[in-house]
Amino acid sequence: LLEEAAIFTSLEDALQDCHLALATTRRFGKYREDFLHPDQAADYLLPWTEKGRVALVFGREDKGLTTDELDLCQRLITIPTSDQLPSMNLAQSVVLCLYEISKVQAAAQLKPGGRKKLATNRVLESMYGHMRSTLCDIGFLDEQNPDHILRSLRRIFGRAGLNDREVRILRGLWSRLDWLERERRKGTEPQS
Repeated sequence: LLEEAAIFTSLEDALQDCHLALATTRRFGKYREDFLHPDQAADYLLPWTEKGRVALVFGREDKGLTTDELDLCQRLITIPTSDQLPSMNLAQSVVLCLYEISKVQAAAQLKPGGRKKLATNRVLESMYGHMRSTLCDIGFLDEQNPDHILRSLRRIFGRAGLNDREVRILRGLWSRLDWLERERRKGTEPQS
C-alpha cells in the first residue's frame, strides 16, 4: 500500500483532484462553527464517495493543520474529548474516524445513480481565487482582511457540494460583476 502511495509537496496539490475534503481539527474560532463529529462526518461523506473523490485530512501530530490548510477543506470534523485530555494523537484520530466510516458503510444500502459529480478542489480553488479578486475589486471584501468573509463563503459553498456546472454559473456571475465594475470605472453606464 505504501509503495503505491502518491507523494505531494503540499496539501493543496494533494487535494487538486478531490471533490470533497473534510479536515480534522480541535481548534475552535469565531469563523469555525459548523463542525461535524466523526459519526456525523461518516454519514455525510459516504454518499459523496459515489459522486467523486473524497479526502479525510489529518493534521501533524505536534500542531495539527494550519488555517490555510483548513481553508482548503469544505467541512471540518472535531472529536469530542474531555477537558482533561482535549486532543487525541494522530493515530487515535485516524482510527476513530475510519471506524465511524466503516460502521456507516456496513449499514448503508447505497443506491447508485442520481447523484451529481462534484467539482474537484482544483476547480473550486480556481473559482475561489476568481471570487476573491472580484469581491475585492467591487469593494465587498475588506482589503485589510478579505479572509474574514471568504472563509464563511467557502464553508457555504463547501456545504452545497458544487458540481462543475454550478461552479461555471458562479464564475459567470463573478465575470459579469468584473465587467460591470470595469464599465463603472470607465464612467459609462453599462448596458443590460
